[in-house]
This record gives sequence, structure tokens and C-alpha cells, in this order.
Amino acid sequence: MSKKDSKPSPQTEATLSRRKFLGAAAATATGAATLGFPSIAKAQAPISLRFQSTWPAKDIFHEYAVDFANKVNAMSGKELRIEVLPAGAVVKAFDLLDAVNKGTLDGGHGVVAYWYGKNSAVALWGSGPAFGMDPNMVLAWHYYGGGKELLDEIYKGMNMDVVSMLYGPMPTQPFGWFKKPITSVEQMKGVKFRTVGLAVDMYKEMGAAVNPLPGGEIVPAMDRGLLDAAEFNNASSDNLLGFPDVAKVCMLQSFHQCSEQFEILFNKKKYNALNAEHKAIIKHALEASSADMSWKAIDRYSKDYIDMSTKKGVKFYKTPDAILRKQLQAWDKIMAAKSAENPSFKRVLDSMRAFAGRAARWQNDTNVDYKMAYNHFFAKKKG
Repeated sequence: MSKKDSKPSPQTEATLSRRKFLGAAAATATGAATLGFPSIAKAQAPISLRFQSTWPAKDIFHEYAVDFANKVNAMSGKELRIEVLPAGAVVKAFDLLDAVNKGTLDGGHGVVAYWYGKNSAVALWGSGPAFGMDPNMVLAWHYYGGGKELLDEIYKGMNMDVVSMLYGPMPTQPFGWFKKPITSVEQMKGVKFRTVGLAVDMYKEMGAAVNPLPGGEIVPAMDRGLLDAAEFNNASSDNLLGFPDVAKVCMLQSFHQCSEQFEILFNKKKYNALNAEHKAIIKHALEASSADMSWKAIDRYSKDYIDMSTKKGVKFYKTPDAILRKQLQAWDKIMAAKSAENPSFKRVLDSMRAFAGRAARWQNDTNVDYKMAYNHFFAKKKG
């Protein structure tokens, strides 16, 4: 056969060319896999995480929990899916930490002060005057002043296999809801009162008989006479929970919980199983949620504050300075007693005090008196 005769036909050439291309493509894919490049594969099902909040479904706090979940879900391109159930859907509100630790739930949304019964030190992230720091400053201490490391250490000592993330600075909480205005500390003696965390100790020091009920149980208890008075958190939550139906007096301003924030909990094994990208999404969704929650709170709380005062007959009064000073004096006793019995409590206090010494001084010296400007534009002019 001549060389001319041995030349492949066009059909054969096409077949050989196709085989060569497929072989090269296979080699490329193998090389890409070896080098760690992504290959075309069937999309995996999203990672689903079941959360529960410590709030009723109608409460704005539960809405904040859902807002966080929605941000994670959207930012992950549906690779992560967090479902948030309301308090009681799986466990009671105060059982959330244990449920997340055991893996009954993958995560949850609440406040650190709810775990006060396990270690009194955790309540320092929500209760008390925080050495004059506002809630955003407490978060600054937590993330940049050593607070996070202390909280992680406390959870480890409690044998809690969880990952805790704090966010969402809460505005100062009211002193409480009452049947009539409170003008002196003496009026608190014997009052059946609801609060939580170290605020329990503060109100007890003022003579109240305290019952730390979850949020959804407060108004029914007041309606049945099991409580004389109570505090929860803010104008929107208080309005939705029905406080104006059982009391018409709300005393504003207090040091019992003036610097609190929210907590996102993850079961540690579940969290550690996530890849680095998903963990980054959670971190940035948390930071975005912290800002968004602050802005939403200003809008919603102010609307509900006006609604209750103009449409529901609620009278708001400023808590007298004498009571506020009594709270600070009570706090001195609480700090001394708890520090003596709990080394973790003292470590947290010392860390917080050191940060507040410079940060609160800076803020107090720097910030202008916004009330002066408000009064200039809105206070009624005389004459």
C-alpha cells in the first residue's frame, strides 16, 4: 500500500480528532481536580440548620432572629438554610442553651442573661450599669477588649459545646410597668416583680419579690394577679405582648439592664462542620444584622412609644434619680458578693471595668448633648 493510500479518510480523521479532544478534556479535568480547581458536579442539597428563638412569634425579637437567618440564607446563595422557630416550638425559652449544647437544636437566638442560673458571670453581658458603658460599647469590649474570650471560657467551664456570637445593642430598658407611678424606693418593698439575670438581685435589694418568667408568660401572670409589676424590654415588645392591657404606667430609664445585647448560639459540632466560606457568611450576616437591628429598633420603638401614649392611655414617667442612685448602690453590693463567691464573675468585672475606664471617658467627653438640640427644635417656646 502506498503512503498516499494509507492516509485516513475524512471520516476517520474526524473520529480520531474527537477521541483526541475527549482524551485531552479528561486529562484537563483530572489535572484540575488534582490542583483543587472546582469541577462540574451535581449541586448538593443546602445545609439546613434548625434554630429556635426564646421569643414568641409575634415579638419583634423573634423578627430580629428571622432577619439574621434571612441574611445568612440570601448571602449563601441558598447553600445554607437557617429555619427559626419561636419559643416553645421545641423547648422552653430557658432550656435553649441546653438544647443547642445537646444538638436537639442546631442553634438559637436569645440573651446571655438567661443562663444566669448556670453561672452568674454570664449575666454581666446584660445586667447592671456596665461601669457607664452603653450597649454598643459593651459589644466593643466583647469583641476588642477580651469579653469574648472570657465568655468562651465560661461556657467551656459549664461544659457547653456551643459557639456564642453577640450582636444587636439594645436601648436602655424601662424600670418597669406598674399600676401607679413609683416615686420612692420604699414603694418597691413587697412588690411581686418580674425581671431576669442579675437584675433579679438588684430588684431584690430594693425589696421586691422577684419571679424571672420568660417573656411570653409575663402579661398573663400580671392579668391573673401573680405579678404586681414587671419589666421586659422595649416599647414594641411591651406593646405587642399586651402590657398596656394590664398596666397603664411605665417608668422609663433604669440601670438594671441598660447595656444588653442579643446572642446567636450554634451547636459547636454543627458550626465546626461548616466550611470557611459559610462561617464568613455567618460572621458578616451577624454584623449586618447588628446594624440593621439598631436602625429598625429606632423606627419601630419610637412608633410604638407614641402609639401607647396617644392611643392606649399609657403614662410614661422618668424614674426618679433617687431610685437610680439606689440601683447603683445595690450594684456595689452585688459586685462585691458575686465576686467573692465566683472567680469568673470577678474576672469579667475587672476586664469590663478596665475597658470602660477609657472608653466611657472618651465617649462622655466626645459626645454632644443631643437633648439640647432636640429641645431647641421641639420644646414649646415660652412667650
